[in-house]
Amino acid sequence: MSMATLINPAIPSSPSRRFSIPLTNPNSNFVKAPSLLRCVRKNGEINGLSRTPPPMDNGGEDDAETSLEESSNVELESKNNEIWRLFKEAQQNILYLNKQRVKAVDELNKAKREKQLLLNKIEQLEKENKRVSGKDNLVVCWELLLRIDSMVLGGMVSTEEASKLRRMVIDSKVSLVDVFSGLLQQRDAELLAELRHFSEGSKRKGYHVIHICTEMEPLISVGPLAPYITGLSRALQRKGHLVEVILPKYASLDLDEVQGLREIEADSYSFFNGQLHGNRIWTGVVRGIGVTFIQPLYFSSFFNRDGIYDHPDDFERFTYFSRASLDYIAKSGKQPDVLHLHNWETAIVGPLFWDIFAKQGLGNTRILLTCQGFDSQCLDEPDKLALCGLDPGRLHRPDRFQDTAKTHLVNILKGGVVYSNKVIVMSSMHSKGRIIHSMSHGLEPTLTVHKEKLLVAPYGFDNSTWDPSTDKFLPVNYSTENMRGKYACKVALQQQAGISTHASSILVGCIISEVLGFDLEKLKAVVRNATTEGAQFVFLGNGSVSTTDRALRSFQEAVEDSNVKFFYNYDEALSHLVFAGSDIILCHSFHDPLLQVPLKALRYGAAPVSEASGDNHLRYSSDHDHEITRFSQFMRSTFGVMSLSQALDEMKNNPSTWKTKILNAMKEDFSWDSECYETHVLAYTAVKSL
Repeated sequence: MSMATLINPAIPSSPSRRFSIPLTNPNSNFVKAPSLLRCVRKNGEINGLSRTPPPMDNGGEDDAETSLEESSNVELESKNNEIWRLFKEAQQNILYLNKQRVKAVDELNKAKREKQLLLNKIEQLEKENKRVSGKDNLVVCWELLLRIDSMVLGGMVSTEEASKLRRMVIDSKVSLVDVFSGLLQQRDAELLAELRHFSEGSKRKGYHVIHICTEMEPLISVGPLAPYITGLSRALQRKGHLVEVILPKYASLDLDEVQGLREIEADSYSFFNGQLHGNRIWTGVVRGIGVTFIQPLYFSSFFNRDGIYDHPDDFERFTYFSRASLDYIAKSGKQPDVLHLHNWETAIVGPLFWDIFAKQGLGNTRILLTCQGFDSQCLDEPDKLALCGLDPGRLHRPDRFQDTAKTHLVNILKGGVVYSNKVIVMSSMHSKGRIIHSMSHGLEPTLTVHKEKLLVAPYGFDNSTWDPSTDKFLPVNYSTENMRGKYACKVALQQQAGISTHASSILVGCIISEVLGFDLEKLKAVVRNATTEGAQFVFLGNGSVSTTDRALRSFQEAVEDSNVKFFYNYDEALSHLVFAGSDIILCHSFHDPLLQVPLKALRYGAAPVSEASGDNHLRYSSDHDHEITRFSQFMRSTFGVMSLSQALDEMKNNPSTWKTKILNAMKEDFSWDSECYETHVLAYTAVKSL
């Protein structure tokens, strides 16, 4: 069918074609539509006409089909348009929801951050409040005590009245804060009147103890004396006693740890080598303990050195300090219940006290000597005793200072034992009998004569820092009531060490501060045997000690096992995690006065096991088993005689029994507040009754 026929008015058209287009050229087959009518629709039609010529007209049937097709196209177009509209609306809704979700997540994260900041602020304020409160109590008490010292030196009060006022401050230190915190700015006369009024109703409580010593944590620390001084003193003060510490003012002191450091503005002299020598006296508070520092002026080099021990003039240095401490105590009018001396360095205070100072208003004071051991005693020429005012002729005798083996010399530690009312030997595991007969280093005759003076006390640890239920270094805390956190800590330690996190693996931790106590060859065999049984090991060394570092690296090369991990540099957080994540802690000895590894292991639910087949000192005959510590008794009945292999077997074959042992061990209290505190108070009570 030609286009002319299709648009000719004479030819019937389909009902849908209701208009005609005039021909501009009757002889042409195609006609151009006027430009005014050439409107293109969306479906490609031009004013209802298809761009492509329609098929030839075959009559009404074809027209009907075309009409149906066009109708279907219109309907399809309508549906497509509707679908497109719905799709666009859906897209818009999705975009809107995504924006809302992102906004909600941002708001949630912001709320979490604000909450955490608020919690941190609350925690900081609580800590600050506790710190400030604690500082206020201590500062008020110690400022009052120092003002009393000034009153004595200024002649305002007698030493007898000053002693009573100090006792009142000691016994009423809590209530004093409220009364005197606003009166410290008053003049001495007004403050003295208030003190006298307050003292009328005071009652005696606790003991007043003054430590004269050469170390204190965290100011200056070389060996086990430093943590012992701080740990015991804090435990005593928690139970209502007042404790002071007198130290040399070393040039190497960490004074950042001292609160309220100040110099007493009064002259202080001490006797040495036939003359009086001036000292500067400093005071402050360290972890709640009042500390006095003595700084020699003429002998300024005594404590201005690298290292505090092992100098050729140690006798002169510490004898000067001991005499200066007593001169300061007497001049300030203090009347402590107990002067607590430590090791040979201050043992000479004993004879100085009884020969000279007991007659200077200190007649009610008693002497207690603590020895960390008897391996260091200080032997010197008898004539040197005269430097501090002692009579060499009276003291260089077999029953006093004369050394048993080298009779031409005096033994300072022996003299301290003789002139003390009680002697405490610090030893967690050894019995009194073994100490006297096997560990006295030549002092056995003297210790045997004075054995009734001797008490044995165990070391402790700081249970406020080392507590798995509150330990800030642990990923999850735990206790005997809920041990799930123990497993979480084990997984965390395994992940940090890069070893397998199988739940059935037994993890053995080992903290080595020095290699002297370890038989490394035997330790290699122990580790190899244990790893064949599936055990894992984590070793934590001390990177500051080069010999330990080299030994551990050599040890690692010899072991070469993927289940054995070495950390060479000591890290405080990691050390806490080693205790918490380990099932067993391998120890070179249960007598560990410096790190207290066995004590901390028990507290964290890890069994302390000796590297050897049980510590030999646990296998002594019953003749030497009297008067041992409670800690030693506990270890003898639990983990003490057990080798690592035996411990692994019991963990695998008797898990319920092992679990009971661990839980019972965690409930035991071996901190400074327990047996160590009890033994010292027993000693203080005994000497005060003499």
